[in-house]
Amino acid sequence: MSKHTDPVCGMEVDEEDAGGKSQHQGRTYYFCSESCQNKFEQEPEKYASK
Repeated sequence: MSKHTDPVCGMEVDEEDAGGKSQHQGRTYYFCSESCQNKFEQEPEKYASK
């Protein structure tokens, strides 16, 4: 399993168990929850730069 860091809260997320995922500028981001995914999608530039 691939591990990713949720760009909103910093939690480590397994790709297969992610609460959500989103595309931004050709990159896929994985989230621990739908709440973090929604925050990212509202302001992707704020979180994608981390």
